Amino acid sequence: MSLLLDIISAVLLFTGSLFVISGGLGLLRFPDFFTRSHAVGVTDSAGAGLIILGLLVQAPDWDTAVRLVLILLFMVMTGPTATHVLAEAARRDGVVMWRAGQKRDR
Repeated sequence: MSLLLDIISAVLLFTGSLFVISGGLGLLRFPDFFTRSHAVGVTDSAGAGLIILGLLVQAPDWDTAVRLVLILLFMVMTGPTATHVLAEAARRDGVVMWRAGQKRDR
């Protein structure tokens, strides 16, 4: 049973790491603020959630498991909200969306 839990945990941690890395690449490669924030917002929530679930599988006691679940719930509620608030603030400040054919805003 321990080997099965180790495999499940490793798969969750690896998959979560891939999500976080792809979000970082999106942050570096996408052309404007809105596409960058979308890439990071989506992959951050999914990647961190999978990583926390992978850690939850390996939790040594109930105290640690409850703390991990609370962290997961906090991240699920605050991550998308923060991304939305940042995008709305950028829109209100007049940040222009990128259109096909434009240069990137570096």
